Amino acid sequence: MLVVAAVLFALAALGGIILATLLLKKNDAPVSLALVHGLAAAVGLVLLIIVVTQMPSTGLAGVALVIFLIAALGGFVLFAMHLMRKPLPRGLIFVHGLAAVVAFVLLLIGLRS
Repeated sequence: MLVVAAVLFALAALGGIILATLLLKKNDAPVSLALVHGLAAAVGLVLLIIVVTQMPSTGLAGVALVIFLIAALGGFVLFAMHLMRKPLPRGLIFVHGLAAVVAFVLLLIGLRS
């Protein structure tokens, strides 16, 4: 299940890169893409929670989970702002993406060990 979570996070990352590029270039992105991005990340997060809670020692997967939860909070804020048609703060877009990338890298390292 951990590998499936990693694949879902990779798909979410691809969608996030596309979203960020669209938003930073013309400040507009389709809500459908944001939904697919969020859904892939949310399912990956649920799977990661299930796996981590069943581990005797969580290690890097536990750290990745905490950082992914922080990234998810940023994602919820961005999505809510997007729905309200408010301008999305570039700093929040950057921090959201950076947190997710750091968590993803830690998860991949944790998979190898």
